[in-house]
Amino acid sequence: MANVSNVFQRVVIFGVGLIGGSFALALKKAGAVQHIVGVGRSHASLERALQLGIIDSIATSPEAAVKDTDLVLIAAPVAQTKAILDSIQPYLSPTTIVTDAGSTKSDVVEAAKQALGAKLRQFVPAHPIAGRELNGPEAALVDLYVGKKAVITRLPENSDADVARVAWAWQQCGAIIHYLDPAGHDAVFAAVSHLPHLLAYALVDDIARKQHADTLFQYAASGFRDFTRIAGSSPEMWRDITLANRHAMLQELDSYTARLAVLRQHLVNADATGIEGIYANAQRARHNWISAIEAAEKQQREGGD
Repeated sequence: MANVSNVFQRVVIFGVGLIGGSFALALKKAGAVQHIVGVGRSHASLERALQLGIIDSIATSPEAAVKDTDLVLIAAPVAQTKAILDSIQPYLSPTTIVTDAGSTKSDVVEAAKQALGAKLRQFVPAHPIAGRELNGPEAALVDLYVGKKAVITRLPENSDADVARVAWAWQQCGAIIHYLDPAGHDAVFAAVSHLPHLLAYALVDDIARKQHADTLFQYAASGFRDFTRIAGSSPEMWRDITLANRHAMLQELDSYTARLAVLRQHLVNADATGIEGIYANAQRARHNWISAIEAAEKQQREGGD
């Protein structure tokens, strides 16, 4: 359980679906919050979150939402960030901390600068590296963040105390805290998260547009299912992420396209050695990556014993 002196009295969450809902459930389980308020575009989703015990009340206005609030989490699609910040800026008390869970950071920071002005110091950007392809309050999981990374991209204006408070909140959810600058964050995740989603969506879209799509899907098995799992994610959310991080994504897409061109030429030339070389390098890299993950998990388990 959380230390009583650290407990948030009131947390407001904009977006009570998978990300925001899981954050709420985890804080509650840890005893790290007294009251959670939900805000969102869909009253039906808010009512469902209330029924599920994810939130304790529903705010009827931005002013009512942030009044006497310790922490505000924006867990809505990143394109909504500025509008949300605009709506709450007049009502933020000097002690309220605002954070987010967006998958892009440079655009979010720019939105915060425009919306918050002198209150920018109260905004601590963050990104929990966890998710699943399901959406809505029903998708929320109390243990979604356990053992997962949460990246904080602190601003020069942020105080150490506010950054530590946001880190503490994610730690109560079971997350492991990492730090990156906003631009560095976006470059990393363009490669390892945003591009894979684009590729998965593109592959399923391509298959679905073929005249014999029904036959193709009929015979698609576990490999196709694993590769395309993330294409079941929210189109709205990933549209926003794709556009928000388009410059870094274009660089990664160009790099990937160049690698595909090399592989295509190997196919044209029936170059078995070239094809196997790419496959073998990828296999080694993936094995090393998985081994590193397993070693880190083992170290974490032993450190917690």
